[in-house]
Amino acid sequence: MNYLNEYEKWKGYDFLDPELKEELVNITGDDKEIKERFIKLLEFGTAGLRGIIGAGTNRMNRFVVGLATQGLSNVIKNAGGEERGVVIAYDSRKNSDLFAKEAAKVFAANGIKVYLFDSLRPVPELSFAIRYLKTIAGVVITASHNPYQYNGYKAYWEDGSQLPPDEAKKVFENMEKISIFDVKRAELSNPLINIIGKEIDEAFYEEVLKLRIRKDVNKDIKIIYTPFHGAGNIPVREVLKRAGFNNVITVSEQEMPDPMFSTVKSPNPEDKEGFNIAIEYAKKHNANLILGTDPDCDRVGIVVLNKNGEFVCMTGNQVGVLLAHYILEGLKEQGKLPSDGAVIKSIVSTKMVNYICEDFNVKMVDILTGFKYIGEKIKEYEKTNEHTFLFGFEESYGYLSGTHARDKDGVNASMLIAEMAAYYNEKGMTLYDAMENLYEKYGYFKEHVVSKSFSGLEGMEKIKNIIYNLRNNTPEKIGEFKIVKTIDYLNGVDSLPKADVLRFELEDDTTIYIRASGTEPKIKGYIMVKADTNKESEEKVNFYKNQLDIILG
Repeated sequence: MNYLNEYEKWKGYDFLDPELKEELVNITGDDKEIKERFIKLLEFGTAGLRGIIGAGTNRMNRFVVGLATQGLSNVIKNAGGEERGVVIAYDSRKNSDLFAKEAAKVFAANGIKVYLFDSLRPVPELSFAIRYLKTIAGVVITASHNPYQYNGYKAYWEDGSQLPPDEAKKVFENMEKISIFDVKRAELSNPLINIIGKEIDEAFYEEVLKLRIRKDVNKDIKIIYTPFHGAGNIPVREVLKRAGFNNVITVSEQEMPDPMFSTVKSPNPEDKEGFNIAIEYAKKHNANLILGTDPDCDRVGIVVLNKNGEFVCMTGNQVGVLLAHYILEGLKEQGKLPSDGAVIKSIVSTKMVNYICEDFNVKMVDILTGFKYIGEKIKEYEKTNEHTFLFGFEESYGYLSGTHARDKDGVNASMLIAEMAAYYNEKGMTLYDAMENLYEKYGYFKEHVVSKSFSGLEGMEKIKNIIYNLRNNTPEKIGEFKIVKTIDYLNGVDSLPKADVLRFELEDDTTIYIRASGTEPKIKGYIMVKADTNKESEEKVNFYKNQLDIILG
């Protein structure tokens, strides 16, 4: 793509939005900025599109959204799915509603039936709606937990999982063949566009509420909840209320949609900083549990009281461990634990769950990073009856305990975490205490992610070079510990799809994974240690953290 020609072409279009036109005028003569925006088309992968909002082919704007929708429309029409249609949802980000309507108009212009949500909804409800309405596909406009400058376009297929690789590839191939300004649009009043809302909400809530483990637990505990200005506000509160949790206090400063996420540096439930206001609420109201969902409400983070009375964030791995144990123990107590049960996690998530599954005689299944692979396994088990899906999670704060959706579900997880906290509260314990008990039983597993961010095209190239060098010039040691085994997932491992991931196993039983993020310009190193004491596990993590800081630049 000749980026200068493309830039001039965009600048010359009369119907370009004034805001976009102004951006293009402002970068006149700035070759580096023009190149960043126009050197390529924003790539459509299995996670759809994600990029900075702005003018250009390598940015998120209504023209790129229209182009992606035309590409997806062609795939849908080739599959004969026009009548089955598409569901569209969106979150609270800048232009999310605009992009959702843009997608609806393009689908309708292609003769494809559209179900458009009347206001923001969480990702898991979109996944559920695809299955409930039996549509061929779905789209949600979101950039998950990314900073406010970003937006995205997640595409889903008929089972409610993210678009399979073959379909995603076809969408992008179609996008490359179509002129971005030739995409046709219908009016929003087109009869093919149907506005949906309450009926789907009710059906979704009903399915989530079926996933309770101990319905009769005392629910008097006080819970602080923050939706981080996103789509979780109504569904999470409604489900908690229907489940019997009446002492839920919402952080009012973060309750309403705000595309700037102005009360937080980043709307990411992994960052403790974002919970500062919620922690003040917890202190004021004497609560011992804080829940926070990201803007599209597929992920949830929690803050709990430790033994010293301090509020601490629990990691995604810790919450995954607690939920897995809580679900398996609860089902076993009630005589409902199936003999063919399976728990699914990503390869970079804690190995502690393996020991818990072994304890309950449940199959532990590892998949590549990306919740779509958990969705694929659920679909496979439904076809083969090989296993009964019980729980799936990723260390990046995504959890699912039902088959109602095929993506991580922050509503489902929030309800179960609240119930779990209430259960342990009856025993005079916090979730922190419960985690300590599991460490004492199974060993002190500790994990840490070293994440390095790089900007722009140069950054992406640097990430590729780091992984290339590690693959082709693998060090003999990390620190003073020998690498006893190197596993390259590009060669295909354990019948998993090939992936650009490296795994190093060290002589002290530490495992390290290196991979590039699929959604951001980041390279990540995952450290997994096991020790006999908490202190020893922390020392090991700190040692390897320093080593990876050097290795990953």
